[in-house]
Amino acid sequence: MSAEEKASELPAMRKLPPAPAFRISEWLIEWALFASAFLSIGITVAIAWIVFSGTYQFFSDPTVSIKYFFTGTEWTAGFEDAKYSILPLLTGTIMVAVIAAVLALPIGLISAIYLSEYASKPIRLLLKPTLELLAGIPTVVYGYFAVFAITPLLQMFIPGLDPVTNQLSGGIVVAIMILPMVASLSEDAMRMVPGSLREASYALGATKFETSTKVVVPAALSGILASFLLAISRAIGETMAVTLACGGQPKLTLDPREGLATMTGFIARIAQGDVQHGTTLFNSLFAVAAVLFVVTLAMNMLAQWILTKYRQVYQ
Repeated sequence: MSAEEKASELPAMRKLPPAPAFRISEWLIEWALFASAFLSIGITVAIAWIVFSGTYQFFSDPTVSIKYFFTGTEWTAGFEDAKYSILPLLTGTIMVAVIAAVLALPIGLISAIYLSEYASKPIRLLLKPTLELLAGIPTVVYGYFAVFAITPLLQMFIPGLDPVTNQLSGGIVVAIMILPMVASLSEDAMRMVPGSLREASYALGATKFETSTKVVVPAALSGILASFLLAISRAIGETMAVTLACGGQPKLTLDPREGLATMTGFIARIAQGDVQHGTTLFNSLFAVAAVLFVVTLAMNMLAQWILTKYRQVYQ
């Protein structure tokens, strides 16, 4: 048999499709995606530039002491003998965030465990959207809820509570606001744990509670911790509800029954007032905003680091 005849008996080779021609639509899509990502980065850089430029102008004022700003105990901006110390505002912010975290984190985690491990599918489909609905309520509504509902209720049980503004009502209402974030993100992390781990735990004789707390939660710990940090960051950045519930008087106190000002509350109060542009009081907004920017950025970066470092990949 000749070589030509042998070649004719071989199966015909599939022809590779021709290389796709250059499409202008693909190029436009690629550059549109790049522009979107670049725009996000550009907006962040622009915000940081504006905030830190104003901060530089604030500390350039000869009446402002950098040392006192970080170590002093009084914030009397706007008065004749003005003193600028971030500690009263920072303390108020931390107090509200701590109260909110103490209430929201355990309740949110328990809710996530129930939704992930105990709730039936119909109940989960009903409860999870209802829980997440709390995140859609305007913050000003939460603020008035704290003033007219939570504070009067707390007065019945806590003597000496400020009847108008106090840290407890502010922390409780912020806890209600961040509860959906903790529960939803933690539940998503626990549902990512493969069912084979649960089945192995049951095969060894563990109960559902033991499986949930000793297998599922540790396996989803990175996502749970990340949800905690993101929720605390959200609590630190809350403005309107905290302003209405806690008041606007900068005060260095650890008594949760008293009202005080937070960093976001001070920014909102001064920015909405009749403050002349370029004054020390106006530039103090940027200094407070810079501290808030650094704190929230650090919290978000820590959450991302924990999520990346301790994430467990299941095959």
